[in-house]
Amino acid sequence: MNQIWFQPALQPGGGATLPPRERSIRVPGGRCCVFAVSAGDALRVVDPEGLQGGLLYALPGTFEAGSAGPPPALAALLEDGLGAAAAARSALDAGGIGPSDLAGLVILDGEHAAGAAWEGVAAQASFCVLVAPGAPMAPEAQNPPTELRLVIRPAASIVGQAPPPLAPPLQDLRVDAATARAFTVKAGQYIQIIDVDGRQCADFLAFDAAELAQGRECGLDATTTHTLMGTSSPKPGLHAKYFDARMVPLVEVVQDTVGRHDTFMLACSAKYYEDMGYPGHSNCTDNFNAVLAPHGIASRKGWPAINFFYNTIPGANDRIDMDEPWSRPGDYVLLRALTDLVCAASSCADDIDPANGWFPTDIHVRVYDAACAFPRGMSHRMTPDSEPRLTRETGFHPRTSSLTRKMEDYRGFWLQSCFSSAGPIAEYWACRERAVVLDLSALRKFEVIGPDAEALMQLALTRDVRKLAVGQIVYAAMCYEHGGMIDDGTLFRLGPTNFRWICGDEYCGLWLRQLAERNGFKVWVKESTDQLHNLSVQGPRARGILAPLLVTPPHQPSLSELKWFRFTVGRLAGVPVVVSRTGYTGELGYEVWCHPSQAVAVWDAIMEAGAPHGLTPAGLAALDMLRIEAGLVFADYEFCDQTDPFEAGIGFAVATAKADPYIGKEALERRRAAPHRRLVGLDVAGNEAVGHGDPVYVGRGQVGVITSALKSPILRKTIALARLDVSAAEDGTAVEIGKLDGHQKRLAATVVPFPHYDPKKTRVRAEADTAAPPPPPASAADTVATAGIPA
Repeated sequence: MNQIWFQPALQPGGGATLPPRERSIRVPGGRCCVFAVSAGDALRVVDPEGLQGGLLYALPGTFEAGSAGPPPALAALLEDGLGAAAAARSALDAGGIGPSDLAGLVILDGEHAAGAAWEGVAAQASFCVLVAPGAPMAPEAQNPPTELRLVIRPAASIVGQAPPPLAPPLQDLRVDAATARAFTVKAGQYIQIIDVDGRQCADFLAFDAAELAQGRECGLDATTTHTLMGTSSPKPGLHAKYFDARMVPLVEVVQDTVGRHDTFMLACSAKYYEDMGYPGHSNCTDNFNAVLAPHGIASRKGWPAINFFYNTIPGANDRIDMDEPWSRPGDYVLLRALTDLVCAASSCADDIDPANGWFPTDIHVRVYDAACAFPRGMSHRMTPDSEPRLTRETGFHPRTSSLTRKMEDYRGFWLQSCFSSAGPIAEYWACRERAVVLDLSALRKFEVIGPDAEALMQLALTRDVRKLAVGQIVYAAMCYEHGGMIDDGTLFRLGPTNFRWICGDEYCGLWLRQLAERNGFKVWVKESTDQLHNLSVQGPRARGILAPLLVTPPHQPSLSELKWFRFTVGRLAGVPVVVSRTGYTGELGYEVWCHPSQAVAVWDAIMEAGAPHGLTPAGLAALDMLRIEAGLVFADYEFCDQTDPFEAGIGFAVATAKADPYIGKEALERRRAAPHRRLVGLDVAGNEAVGHGDPVYVGRGQVGVITSALKSPILRKTIALARLDVSAAEDGTAVEIGKLDGHQKRLAATVVPFPHYDPKKTRVRAEADTAAPPPPPASAADTVATAGIPA
């Protein structure tokens, strides 16, 4: 699942060329991977972030010896806690090779700039082990082991070659282009549908084998599946099943590296091609009829199928459009059979439109044993050409997963929507009245180190970073040149030349490295997301829960001394931690940062200490309610790359007197002087539901859009955040929220200041614990306060 197989180029005449395609493998920091090479294969190992060592082990004579000294023995590394060591030993054992059979080579010394690379050509066939060495990072340190990227250009073409199996397969089936195959699977077995060369659709059918034996066809039913799952196509997680018309689940999705599939229309049929002027064209329906007949399944004129990888677009004017598939070479969907099945898979024959990239290619099917333990996950790519990563579990997952099944894929991590013991409303009130603990480990963290670290962050952020003291934190925006936002986040100053940027978007790290290279800065930007996981402890009793647990050295502030937007270093239950006085709820709160390997100990200690205080685990649903009331913005809701910080309601995060240039400064100065839109609060009349994207009107004309909304439990009314044209953004302006077509149904609303809850931010700034939330305000007359440091 760590491999990408690139799409073959097309000749001007439409035929596919057959160049040697590349294989790309990512090796996370502190881990290793095993791969095979053939004689003549060219390898390139890149360190995209810098300062990461690299070790390569292969049979003696496979690669030219380097000038650096010998690396540690591979056997010692595999015994010393190296990540993925067990998988590496198993792979070598399967090839009949021991660690001592491989010679080592230092290919990257760990003292280099971002983008440093090693290249070599294999002189012979060999199993190889690539190691990205590194120990776990302490929370107060800034030396995370980071990933290496291996690119292999094979000496021989690998077009049409399926990626390596996920485990030893029970069945290994090739579905040639424009054909179909039928096969049987047992309950619990896994079915992998692989797009071998990319941009190729695969229709899939499944029937209950026991019912077929009784002469009854019970196959996958799209309408039932849509209704029960509430999605256009099920995804890994809680709502992952495909059903038949009896409402009996037949398969569930375990892994999906694409995420866009069609379950609306039929597999291609003879009629489609006849109507297009191609009578007699090969089609999936006829191919299915032929391979299913031996199983006693009656022929049809058109088969309702899951069309994996098909890019269906429900468009405007009630049309269903399509384009080339999003799938790349080697992309797949992994299913688990929930009963004994008769299945059929096709490689779609369509070559008259973009459905298969105009060039049908092969589909590969593998069936794996039920004993295989495949993790659930979607595939995520930071950029379109990045290697995919499946959804990850946080360090707190062993505890949170025992308390709820309601997990959602949030930015590539499994996080909780809510917990089974309470639910979102109870979790919300626990935060307002007592305290909650939230797993927010999906936040991206970047260590920015080097003599030009301050210069880089001063250029990248809208705040005046030079004013930031060691131990202090500032909330800031990161923008493009045109003023649109990349992300918002918090910047920690750990030292004179040491910063930590914490945000939501993984792209921030790449953007910072590009800025550094463009400006000739001597600085390293190293991602530490997998080295720092964090619990957010929020609520009026948060200080009372954490203060007895946290031990800090004399030169660091204690928890009771910690001011808003400051951090301290210490130990909690003997575990090294960084604790910051930050949060996303509008309440007094802290975030506890630790290494994921010690996360369970931190969770247990906090939950035990919090029990007398009514500490409650909370999920993302409650967090969303809390942050809307507190007027805190969220990516792709309040801001995006077409929205500047002023339009996002965080104009306070743009420095007014920052003399140094920064990215987007000229655009933001123009926008500040002549604003077009503003983020405002709305009080909504009545109890009708309002949601993100609802249009806002003054009379006939639309003046804005709802960004976020909820029915506030504490304010006892529906409130919203909305981005409005400045002509309609004054406090007290009467507007209407459009439902249905925007005109048939209107909900009255009034523009008010935000945040709606605790507008003076007295609770997050509180220096003494409070036992209960304040009563609903008579009027919200105060605007949002600045966060962290002066502009």
